[in-house]
Amino acid sequence: MLITLASFSFGTSGVLAKPTMDAGLSPQQVTSVRIGLAALVLLAVVATRRPDLLRIDPADWKLLAGYGLVGVAGVQLLYFAAVSRIPIGIAMLLEFTAPILVALWVRFVRRTVLPARMWVGTVLAMLGLALVAQVWQGLRLDAIGLLAGVGAALCAAAYFIVGERGAARIEPLGLVTWGMVVGAVAIFFLAPPWTIPFDLLDDGTDFGGWHVPVWTLLVACAVISTALAYLLSISALRDLPANVVSVLALVEPIVATALAWLILGQALTVVQVAGAVVLLIGATVVQLAARAPVVPDLPPASEHVHPVG
Repeated sequence: MLITLASFSFGTSGVLAKPTMDAGLSPQQVTSVRIGLAALVLLAVVATRRPDLLRIDPADWKLLAGYGLVGVAGVQLLYFAAVSRIPIGIAMLLEFTAPILVALWVRFVRRTVLPARMWVGTVLAMLGLALVAQVWQGLRLDAIGLLAGVGAALCAAAYFIVGERGAARIEPLGLVTWGMVVGAVAIFFLAPPWTIPFDLLDDGTDFGGWHVPVWTLLVACAVISTALAYLLSISALRDLPANVVSVLALVEPIVATALAWLILGQALTVVQVAGAVVLLIGATVVQLAARAPVVPDLPPASEHVHPVG
């Protein structure tokens, strides 16, 4: 239940942020506000409820820096850059190739033999992406937007890989909180808070059938799509294994696409919807296959020669 709520929360980010960019804010400025406010919310919650989690071993700050720079700032910045140029559903689907990238990392970098189903799922996911992007038509979608979406996927994959190591050393909620703070500081160098056009925040922007102030969408994106979403997903990991959580998290791109259609009128073609289904099936197969036992990629037994005596 918690991870489903988390996926719904994460899935609202594009539909909340897109109108603010249409109103005149840049992807960097939206990311700056989103991560900055989320960091403040998380710091306030942790400081009042679990202040001990704010104490970090100096040896872990290097790990936290990588986590915050790539897994928080990089993912959000590139995702919003993609959303500003291509439909939200496609941007979200591109980001959700991250589990495939993680599987490839495990196989070729960690040299771990993976189940055959893992590769079946990978092929299905890549086929789904080809259908979504309609590659036979010369990538009709914005090329920069597609590259930003792929970059978001790479950063998301790094988020899981670095986060896996970080969670083994640092309590997850403390890791997420400080990761958000590090990400906010990094984004502030690209979009300092004082450069944000605050007079624009009171302007109205179209949000479905309503005309709402820009600042309300930014606050909602920071609180619902970021701080609350991360807290719910961390809470879910207390009761469910990571592989189950990652499968249930596939609700997120479906939510993002449905909301973009209902609120912003961003409809996909029949072929792109079919591609989205194929991609999600492939990603699900990859995640379910991750439950199978894996073995190291070792040389044949005949190569293991031990000296005598």
